[in-house]
Amino acid sequence: MSNFFSAGVAEADPLISNAIDDEVRRQTNGLELIASENFVSEAVLQAMGTVFTNKYAEGYPAKRYYGGCQFADVVENAAIDRAKQLFGADHANVQPHSGAQANMAVLMTALDHGDQILGMNLSHGGHLTHGHPLNFSGINYKVADYGVSRETEQIDYDELQKLAEEHRPKLLICGASAYPRTINFERIGEIARSVGARVMADIAHIAGLVATGLHPSPISHCEFVTTTTHKTLRGPRGGLILCREEFAADVNRRVFPGVQGGPLVHVIAAKAVAFGEALKDDFKTYQQQILNNAQALGTALKDAGLRIVSGGTDNHLLLVDVFMDGQGITGKAAEKALEEVEITVNKNTIPFDTNKPFVASGIRLGTPALTTRGMKEDDMKAIGKMIANVIHEPESEEVKRRVRREVAELTARFPMYPGRLKEKASGA
Repeated sequence: MSNFFSAGVAEADPLISNAIDDEVRRQTNGLELIASENFVSEAVLQAMGTVFTNKYAEGYPAKRYYGGCQFADVVENAAIDRAKQLFGADHANVQPHSGAQANMAVLMTALDHGDQILGMNLSHGGHLTHGHPLNFSGINYKVADYGVSRETEQIDYDELQKLAEEHRPKLLICGASAYPRTINFERIGEIARSVGARVMADIAHIAGLVATGLHPSPISHCEFVTTTTHKTLRGPRGGLILCREEFAADVNRRVFPGVQGGPLVHVIAAKAVAFGEALKDDFKTYQQQILNNAQALGTALKDAGLRIVSGGTDNHLLLVDVFMDGQGITGKAAEKALEEVEITVNKNTIPFDTNKPFVASGIRLGTPALTTRGMKEDDMKAIGKMIANVIHEPESEEVKRRVRREVAELTARFPMYPGRLKEKASGA
């Protein structure tokens, strides 16, 4: 396993080579449960590591500011066509370097400086780019926010209607980074139209589910749809904008030259590969297994005495209340204790949290990465017990030793990139 990803780097830069090898070991030997992470295919890895990283290609296919872009055009056109087919969209811009920059370009398309937006509160599951005061979205625009009901911990659409009527936003932003329930894009579109607003749906977390029909699509209800290309979509880290044809030219101008210069052609090549993978029939089977695994994990945690925010999940993620009104531990403590046994999660605020964000009362868990490795429901049940054991006894070295052993045994059954590892082990 050592340095098979860093071949060629070892002699040139041992420090970076060793860091790569250490990260390979960390991912291979641990349980990756961060909801926004996944493991890309070897084909995606290979596409990212190509000579397209050398090419400057400012502009768009057939309209570049540099020569020698004929093959960059092939790559970008393929990514565009596949993204449009995958989501049923009129237009796709595949150049955003990240989801945040995709959102920035859409806000600049839909709004003037100081316009009113209405977005989901970060502490209730929203995202920084949906109007947080320290983010460009909160700095440049007037912000109102909505959240979830205290009783159900789910979006209250009647309350959202009232807030929209009160604040009259020019853009209503929906989508979330820590919301485990189905989002009613149709209802949100109706609310927006009732007050003369447009809608941006940020589906970064649920894009794979949307692409395969396992979560309702926002395409017909929202003028703009943004997403990252990693997470459930299982592509390289990057962004994507989908929109109606009437906004295509403006969106393109806002991406380049509005918020970015030259596109990352090697990443766009990897996006194209990932979109091609997502168009295959087995990708829906994979997405369904993500959902099945999330349900199984949630049931196991609940049976072990932990509280699941909103009572369960409809998608790939779970928000777990580990603080439980002071009877448990903080999200920060849970994250640290689980990391000590090679289980990677992130602390996360829960709705109406009484702890500060960097302490938090919850942890966020997601099943895409472990599903990619081939794990199924029984494995999730075992993982749920491991997590609960550590959270219930975070100071017990005996518990940690036992769970470390269980993690090692489980991960050994699901090797990462087994073909490449086998080649390296044999010296091929």
